[in-house]
Amino acid sequence: MKKILVTGGAGFVGSHLCERLLSEGNEVICLDNYFTGSKRNIEHLMDHHYFELVRHDITNPYMVEVDEIYNLACPASPVHYQYNPIKTVKTSVMGAINMLGLAKRVKAKILQASTSEVYGDPTVHPQLETYWGNVNPIGRRSCYDEGKRCAETLFMDYHKENNVKIKIIRIFNTYGPRMHPQDGRVVSNFIVQALKGDDITVFGDGTQTRSFQYVDDLVEGTCRMMNSRDGFIGPVNIGNPNEFTMLQLAREVIDLTGSTSKIVFLPLPKDDPMQRRPDINLAKQELNGWEPEIQLREGLQLTVDYFDGLLRNH
Repeated sequence: MKKILVTGGAGFVGSHLCERLLSEGNEVICLDNYFTGSKRNIEHLMDHHYFELVRHDITNPYMVEVDEIYNLACPASPVHYQYNPIKTVKTSVMGAINMLGLAKRVKAKILQASTSEVYGDPTVHPQLETYWGNVNPIGRRSCYDEGKRCAETLFMDYHKENNVKIKIIRIFNTYGPRMHPQDGRVVSNFIVQALKGDDITVFGDGTQTRSFQYVDDLVEGTCRMMNSRDGFIGPVNIGNPNEFTMLQLAREVIDLTGSTSKIVFLPLPKDDPMQRRPDINLAKQELNGWEPEIQLREGLQLTVDYFDGLLRNH
């Protein structure tokens, strides 16, 4: 049994990760300040003997004896990370410093949940880990993009200077049950709009692309990365390489929900990337052949069912 700390553990991805780690017989401490996380996401774990929930903000130091740390804490949708951009940068940078300091003290292995946003609006397609990115350092999204880039720098420097055992993953668009219904991300937006019969709002002309990964595939890749060989620290892309336009996604959601919603077009937000698709060859090579197993239609159906239940109960 390992003692594992998950920051942001009551969030969308964090709650699925806590569930997985407990199912493998570990002791899990879930740290969250509930800015975007919710007790509802982890209430089914509360009676588990080896699960502990702590309300804490990682911009402040936290002391605990653990074997591993998964650092997931940070708002990940534009609506939430732009709400308080200074706080977003603090969470990425000061949070990384605090968690790396903890890992250094207790000799824990630590994984950083970085993001495909470090690639910005890419000029290279698909994106490989060797690509340095095309990020606007003073734009609306830079609090998140540059915060995560700086966190990667800190992880590498703690590794080089202090021999901290690190792992870095870059997460591409992920969706699934327990997404926040008002998080402004395209999958949750489209599904909620379709279920309510509202217009489905597509930004730009709908030809911009994303690659959508179901949350279970992300959790599998994350756990494999934590347990990968010592010499491999990343960064490594964790995402689904199948690429879809926003219009394709909107039509798929309308079809699955049987909705009468119409598609309407709105101006494209500034610095919104036109395309995003991971090259996952490194993940396949280093993470025991990892690749996504749940494809878009199957994953969307599971997510539609979740949001349908959520909306009926409110």
